[in-house]
Amino acid sequence: MTSVTGADYGWIRSSSSWFGYALEIGYTLTLVRGVSPDRLLDLAGAEEREVCTGLGRLIERHQEFMEETGYWDATVVAGACTVQGEGGQWTLALALGGDLGSPEFMAALSTGTRAVSHSSNGGKPMHFFHWHENGELRVTFERAAVRDGSTPDELNPLLREVGLNPDGDDAPGTDGKAAVFALAERLTGVRVTEELLAGAEYRTGEIPEAMTTAG
Repeated sequence: MTSVTGADYGWIRSSSSWFGYALEIGYTLTLVRGVSPDRLLDLAGAEEREVCTGLGRLIERHQEFMEETGYWDATVVAGACTVQGEGGQWTLALALGGDLGSPEFMAALSTGTRAVSHSSNGGKPMHFFHWHENGELRVTFERAAVRDGSTPDELNPLLREVGLNPDGDDAPGTDGKAAVFALAERLTGVRVTEELLAGAEYRTGEIPEAMTTAG
């Protein structure tokens, strides 16, 4: 297990980082072990799949889609790529504009394996973390001190190590989003870097609103 903390993910706040766009408009970042990008997109109900290289191009695709639909369509644009993590290959999926999938999707995605996701809804101050294991939601929270799931306290030691407080308010100056990135790495072994996102080859598709909100 890595010893990463929120301090290792300060790059997400850099003014030059492409990830600032995802924070502004809303995103979901999902990591799942042993499930291919194509399989993940199939489970999510993605349509009109193609390949694009780099987060910059994925963002352009999202902007193009929004312009084509007049900014009213709630469909999510997602890109999925293969990365290395604990125990072998994982798929990293980044959805721009909202949630990647429904609770039913996450349960199906994690069947027989582990899936971790975190998200933001953009301008509103709502940020979520979910850990699924073999179809079961083990830990979920918006604030680390208010957790749910089948084993809500299981990650408490890790929460403290990455910089979050499972017992109350976080310390002043804590970057909760950076800490959640670190928590996801602790559970997956996948180090998400600006360079990884910028250079990845993504299988992409649009996921209809019905697939992201069902359940």
